[in-house]
Amino acid sequence: MKSQKTPRLRTIVAYLVLILLSFLCLFFFYILIINATRSHADLQKGFSALPGGYLLENLKNVANDGSFPMFKGIVNSLIVSISTAALCTYFSSLTAYGLYAYNFKGKKIAFTFIMAILVMPTQVTAMGFLRLITNMGMYDSLLPLIIPSIASPAVFYFMYSYLQSSLPLSLVEAARIDGSGEFMTFNRIVLPIMKPAIAVQAIFTFVGAWNNYFVPALVIQSKDKMTVPILIATLRGADYMNFDMGKIYTMIMVAIVPIIIVYLFLSKYIIAGITLGGVKE
Repeated sequence: MKSQKTPRLRTIVAYLVLILLSFLCLFFFYILIINATRSHADLQKGFSALPGGYLLENLKNVANDGSFPMFKGIVNSLIVSISTAALCTYFSSLTAYGLYAYNFKGKKIAFTFIMAILVMPTQVTAMGFLRLITNMGMYDSLLPLIIPSIASPAVFYFMYSYLQSSLPLSLVEAARIDGSGEFMTFNRIVLPIMKPAIAVQAIFTFVGAWNNYFVPALVIQSKDKMTVPILIATLRGADYMNFDMGKIYTMIMVAIVPIIIVYLFLSKYIIAGITLGGVKE
C-alpha cells in the first residue's frame, strides 16, 4: 500500500512543480500584455492585473510616430534574424560534417582552433570588427549583422556532438559507394538526419539575432536600417516630457510575436528529435 502511494505522491509533486514553473514563465508575458493595453497615466498609478482599453491607441501611437519606424524595424530584424539562422545552421552543420566524416592532417588543430574562438567574447574584437567593415564599405548596412553568422563555434560544436551520436559513418560510406557526391550526401542524407538539431539551433540563433543590441548599435546609424532592439532603446531614451510607457510596452509585445511564431513552428521538430536520428550501426 505504501509503495503504491509513493509514485502517486511523486507525480502530484512533479505536476505542482511544473505548474509553478509554467506560471512563473507565463506571468511576465501576461504582465507585458496587460501593460500594453494601458495608457501612460494608468501605468504611472501602479500595477494592475486587469487589462485596459488603450491597446489600439498605443499601436496607433507607435505606428504613426514619424521618428520611430516600427514596421521598418521589424522588417529589418526579420531579414537579419532569418538570414542569420539559415546561414548559421547550414554552414555550421557543413563544417561539423566535414570534421566528423573526414580524416585529414590538422583535424585536431582545426577543432581546437574553433573551440578557442568559442571562448573569445565579442567585445574583445569589436573595434577590429568595426574597422574592418568600415574599410570594406559595409558600415551602416545590414550585411555585417548577417555575414559573420556563417562562422559560429557554439552551433558548430552542438552539430558536431549531434553527428557523433546520430550519424554512423557507414551510412556516408554507403552513399559514396552508390556514387553520391559529397554535397549531395550532405544535403540529402545528413541534413534530414540533423533536422531536430537544426531546428533547436535555428530557434536559438533566430532569438539571439533578434535580441542582439551590441553589434547593431555599433554598426547601424540610419533609422531606416535600425533593428527592433535599437528602436526600443531609442524609444526608452526619449525626452521625458514625451515619454510614453504604453508605447514601449506595446512595441516590446509586438517584438516578441515573431519569436513565438518561430518557436511554435519549429517546436515540433524538437519533440520529433526523440524519435528521429541516424540508422543504428
